[in-house]
Amino acid sequence: MIVSAEFVTSGASAADLPRDGAPEIALVGRSNVGKSSLINKLAGRSIARTSATPGKTRLINVYRVEASAGRTFYLVDLPGYGYARGTGSAESFQTLAHAYAASRWQDADARARSALLLVDARHPGLENDLAAYDWLASLACPAAVVATKIDKLSRAERRRATAELETAFNGPVLAVSAASGEGLKDLWQLIDRLLSKHPPRLTPRQA
Repeated sequence: MIVSAEFVTSGASAADLPRDGAPEIALVGRSNVGKSSLINKLAGRSIARTSATPGKTRLINVYRVEASAGRTFYLVDLPGYGYARGTGSAESFQTLAHAYAASRWQDADARARSALLLVDARHPGLENDLAAYDWLASLACPAAVVATKIDKLSRAERRRATAELETAFNGPVLAVSAASGEGLKDLWQLIDRLLSKHPPRLTPRQA
């Protein structure tokens, strides 16, 4: 489990991010999917700004986490996608997330890098979530899918949503809640797997 966590920096490009060799787990998801709330829940305190207004995160935010057994890694919060009002977050995601991927996942000196695709459990199979999944699968980076806000569904709705999500994403989906803490232990285990020598990977969906 966690020992300490802290905000490190915000970057307008991949060049602004730490390069000390520590593993990185990028958080990918729609605006207002709850990335910041989940970071705070993992940290056990408020280190990421949250907002009810989607599309607020326009930079790459980096958090340093020290976990048990001396393991240190970065959580990299990428801009959300799917919010169209005003200067849309879609452009921020396209620019920064793709630049991040080119710099961190495709360079010759690639270290341990992986991703968590966060999707809203209440809205399984959204087109932009499927597009993000296909993008991550095409990069062949270690990654997994996490469904947030599961506390907002009844037990029957959870079972139905989980089944729909696993069908849409062609594999397992972990359901969590930053509000109640449900699934947090399983999320830590998933993070350990992403940081291991044999991390999970996404299976490309059938065309």
